[in-house]
Amino acid sequence: MNAIRTFYISVFEWLNLWFKPLAMLGLRWQIFSVFFYSGLAKWNGFLKPDPGVYDLFLYEFFCPEEVRPGALQLCDPKTLDYVEGSSIVAYIKFFAVTAGVLEIVLPVLLMIGLFTRFSALGILVMTLFIQLAVFPTWSHWVNPAAWWAAVAAALIVIGPGKLSLDYWWGFEKKTTS
Repeated sequence: MNAIRTFYISVFEWLNLWFKPLAMLGLRWQIFSVFFYSGLAKWNGFLKPDPGVYDLFLYEFFCPEEVRPGALQLCDPKTLDYVEGSSIVAYIKFFAVTAGVLEIVLPVLLMIGLFTRFSALGILVMTLFIQLAVFPTWSHWVNPAAWWAAVAAALIVIGPGKLSLDYWWGFEKKTTS
C-alpha cells in the first residue's frame, strides 16, 4: 500500500508542477473570453459607449416587458417606463458604462495575470450581481453563472499560477508547485 501511495503522490506532484500553470492559464482564458467580448459589444470605438447599451440596461435588465420574479425592477411597473427626470436613469447609464469598462479591464488583467485575485473578485461580484439582481432564475445560475463564479473563486483561492505577471513580479508566493 505504501508503494501505491508513494507512486500516487509522485505522479500528481509531477502533474502539479507541469500542468497547473497551463490549467490556471486556461481558467483565466475562460473568464477572459466571456467577459472581454461582452465588454467589447458595449462600445462603438475607444471610449465611445454604444447607445444601445443604455437601452439594454434600462429596459432589458432593469425594466423588462416580461417581469422576472425576484429581479431588480427600477422602473414604474405599471407603465414599464421611468419617471421623467428621475436620477435613476443617470445611475443606470453610469452603471452601464462602468460595466463596459470593467468587462474590458478585468479580463485583460486576468489574461496577463496582473492583480489576478482582485480582478477575479471583481468578476465574481459582477457575476453575483447579474445572478441576484438581473436574472434570478435557477436555469441562469446553473448555466452560465455557476461556472463563472466557480472559475473566479478558483482564481481567488489558488491564484494565477506561474504563467502570470503576478508570479514573475513577486505578487504571488513562489512555490515549487
